[in-house]
Amino acid sequence: MSTSLIYGIHAISRRLEQAPQHCRRLYCADKRSPRLLQLIEQARKAKVEVSLESRAQLSARCATDKHQGCVLETDATEPLASFEQCLAGIDDQTLLLVLDGLQDPHNLGACLRTADACGVDAVIIPKDRAVKLNATVRKVAAGGAETVPLIEVTNLARCLKDLKQAGVWIYGSSDNASASLYQHDYAGPVALVMGAEGAGLRRLTMDSCDHLVKLPMLGQVESLNVSVATGVCLYEILRSRSSKD
Repeated sequence: MSTSLIYGIHAISRRLEQAPQHCRRLYCADKRSPRLLQLIEQARKAKVEVSLESRAQLSARCATDKHQGCVLETDATEPLASFEQCLAGIDDQTLLLVLDGLQDPHNLGACLRTADACGVDAVIIPKDRAVKLNATVRKVAAGGAETVPLIEVTNLARCLKDLKQAGVWIYGSSDNASASLYQHDYAGPVALVMGAEGAGLRRLTMDSCDHLVKLPMLGQVESLNVSVATGVCLYEILRSRSSKD
């Protein structure tokens, strides 16, 4: 069976908590670090083998020095969440995040981290021409990749159509929008759609949205990083919903 690697303390700790059956071996350095000692104890309680290596060995193992002194070897065959399960679980409080072809793993990781913080039910990405879930994504997500279901779909426009038929309101973020992010109340099930770095939403994706919204830009820069914009939009949806409680 093939394996994959996860690195970073938060990502590994959440993985050990959520899916210990998929964890094979924890490689750690600097045993004197309290945070790593705690991680080692967590791994041993989950009956995951622990090996000590130098930080140089860990860097060579995962091809980065951003590992925080720990690398986890896991099964690589774990399936992603199902879109059918997502549709079946839709209710009035459903909040979904749809990412239209992100390319940078750091942006996907940051979006997953924010999605976890905002209680997003699932993140949906295209199967092709988009970044995949990998060790960098998991590291940046700081545990969010282990708690927020990630769903790959073959046809994003068809996915949005199915969501609309299930009663979900589709809000796309676009510089071409006439309405501000703050002009909606986001009641009922909502899917927020964010475009790719630089290119933004594709035309077919944009046409599939019920509403297009934009962020006010009062300075000289034309746009925000997609992960930053995603955070602003998700927290505005939460604020709007909480004001109705």
